[in-house]
Amino acid sequence: MAHATTSGRCRQVGQRQQQLAQQPQLPFARLLDRELAQQAIRDEKVTFRDRLFSPLVTLWVFLSQVLDPDHSCRQAMARFQAWRTAQKLPPCSPDTSAYCKARKRLPEGVLARLTRATGRQTAAQAPPAWRWNGRTLKVVDGTTVSMPDTEANQKEYPQARTQKPGVGFPIARLCVLFCLTVGTVLDAAMGRYKGKETGETALLHTLYDNLDPGDILLADRCYSSYWELALTKKRDADLVSRLHQRRKADFRSGRQLGQEDHVVSWSKPPRPKWMDKETYASLPATLEVREVRVHVRVPGFRTKVLVVVTTLLDPEETPREDVAILYRIRWYVELDLRALKVTLQMDVLRCQTPDMVRKEVWAHLLVYNIIRGQMAQAARESGQVPLQLSFKGGLQGLNAFVDRLGLAADTEVEEVFGQLRALLAAFRIKERPNRSEPRAKKRRPKSYPLLTEPRRKARKRLEKKTYA
Repeated sequence: MAHATTSGRCRQVGQRQQQLAQQPQLPFARLLDRELAQQAIRDEKVTFRDRLFSPLVTLWVFLSQVLDPDHSCRQAMARFQAWRTAQKLPPCSPDTSAYCKARKRLPEGVLARLTRATGRQTAAQAPPAWRWNGRTLKVVDGTTVSMPDTEANQKEYPQARTQKPGVGFPIARLCVLFCLTVGTVLDAAMGRYKGKETGETALLHTLYDNLDPGDILLADRCYSSYWELALTKKRDADLVSRLHQRRKADFRSGRQLGQEDHVVSWSKPPRPKWMDKETYASLPATLEVREVRVHVRVPGFRTKVLVVVTTLLDPEETPREDVAILYRIRWYVELDLRALKVTLQMDVLRCQTPDMVRKEVWAHLLVYNIIRGQMAQAARESGQVPLQLSFKGGLQGLNAFVDRLGLAADTEVEEVFGQLRALLAAFRIKERPNRSEPRAKKRRPKSYPLLTEPRRKARKRLEKKTYA
């Protein structure tokens, strides 16, 4: 269809949106607000064309693909075909090429905008009782994901230096900012695993706009430099982190607040290359930092003593016990990343090109937020808090109900959602205080040797051996 003029394109967009509004609901359409999705598509200036896989349809099928335990495009097409059959619509070709081309046309920005919007929306709806002394807890951490060993992926996200060429896999570094109150992803940044300005702190610098006044940011020792503390404080927020291993705490100095609890002054280091002069000049010459030594007396825990640093300086408003608790609940970010990488299977991505890899990451984060949103509503309706509910249970429940939601009549939608949330509220995490488990596997792996050369060379070697 031609796109001759701007006015013609606008009329085409309006007509296509009216047509989509009259179509039966796709399985994922009721889990993600249609108006929110349409707004993201408009913001990215996506043009609608008269084809089976419009931007909205492509988005729904893409998200259904991520939600399904079988992440293949064939399974996504089979699920879409089953939905069309149930709606008495003419069947489409089971070939995946049209769907793959539609995914390629869908801008990365649509998925990124929706991830941020759904994360903030769920966080904004949290009751005051879920917050820490009326303040929102946010937590940040980094991780890595791998992807298929294609030339394009290797060029954009090179493999680790320790891996031989043709044997390893491209690796991307991911820094994710979560809202600990409801568990949603607020934003994320992705970069190379190696190279200048590709570390976790460099990626975090692109996420600081997500901090609001009064927030408390929890992080591990990687983020406890002067820059992170000062940049967080600049936004009227506070940081709680473990003291970096290169810094030493001397509790004989500083302003004493109690036993092994004091406030010291950190001086501003010289301006690093990555920071502009205006930002550097806006930061104070010295920064007051509170250091608290914490003794861990839990059998089975590896760490016995640690020092926590924070910009929460008032011992009456935040006693040292609260500082220790705040750093301990930072561990929830590890569970959230595990939910993303293991439960949602984001650890090993499937796409062959860097732009599709990034879309795949954002699609996983968006599906994660949708699940967390339903869990938050289930917790609110049942008088619980989201951290008490199982994310894997949420994924299983949503997978069980997603097709039912797509086939439900408009008068049945609220009833089906009520049944779904009642199920999610029943999937509670058992109380396991101070749980300690060995980091070891009982199941023995298959005794296959590791592939230490490119696969094509191994095949040629086997062929020569076979026919010799």
